[in-house]
Amino acid sequence: MSRIAIVGSGSWGTALALSLARRGDHSIALWSHSAPVGTYLPGFPIPPQVNAVTNLASAVMGADIVISAVPSQHVRATYREMGPFLEPGQIIVSATKGIEDQTFLRMTQVIEQVCGRPAGALSGPSFAQEVASGAPTAITIAFAESGAASRLQEELTAPGLRLYTNDDVIGVELGGALKNVIAIAAGIAAGLGLGHNSAAAIITRGVAEITRLAVACGGRRETLAGLSGLGDLVLTCTGPLSRNRAVGVELGRGHKLPAILGQLQGKVAEGVRTTSAALGLARAHHVEMPITEQMFAILEHGKSPQDAIRELMARPGRDE
Repeated sequence: MSRIAIVGSGSWGTALALSLARRGDHSIALWSHSAPVGTYLPGFPIPPQVNAVTNLASAVMGADIVISAVPSQHVRATYREMGPFLEPGQIIVSATKGIEDQTFLRMTQVIEQVCGRPAGALSGPSFAQEVASGAPTAITIAFAESGAASRLQEELTAPGLRLYTNDDVIGVELGGALKNVIAIAAGIAAGLGLGHNSAAAIITRGVAEITRLAVACGGRRETLAGLSGLGDLVLTCTGPLSRNRAVGVELGRGHKLPAILGQLQGKVAEGVRTTSAALGLARAHHVEMPITEQMFAILEHGKSPQDAIRELMARPGRDE
């Protein structure tokens, strides 16, 4: 039996705790910063194997595996607070899909910068509600050290949750973060009533855009064709449970971003924050990302979604 600490009791952190509890052989601590555990995933009772705590030290001390699932803007502060309580030999995993503002760092890079130790990344097509319900789900665990990835695969696989290993942490993280930006674009197309052709175009060109940046940052092209790339992108661009797509739909219908975010009731659409950081990272690597550029103009400068789509369609022709 392993002791697992899950830091962050939002819908994704809670879903992971519920999934791992089904194994019946783990002791699980689920840390919440403020809201009562279960707030963001109502209808799913917390089983006795999951110990809900509000003290960060008690959550992570003695844990074999520490999984963080806090929003990207809180990762640095959380690890600064958590760092003194981390112990040698613990395996750290990031389950947050995002890029840090200003620094343009991936979440594992933030963790390593703060704590001076490597971390793995957990990503892939996984709506929290479906994972919580036990619906069959396949995701990726990426760790530069193959032994750690194999151990995590063994420890985190649960009924309904299948893990594949990968050593391309860069590709896995960027696939998980950047797909949220493309999902906003897909939602906008749906909100404008543009049909299925436009959705297919956005998804396909989105894959190309994400892959260009991931490869420029040191990731592998084939990773973006896998679960944490294409798989996660298709789910988030088409699934009705996607918060990022839902934000895009409302933008396409003419609603304003502050009102849309207010309706999320504390839940996070990571793509809204990631768009600016993704564009900054792309510019640093001299990578063209036209969809991301238009999403930035909409989110940050209030550009008309109709104008953004029109400009994307009017770009000069090029080879695929």
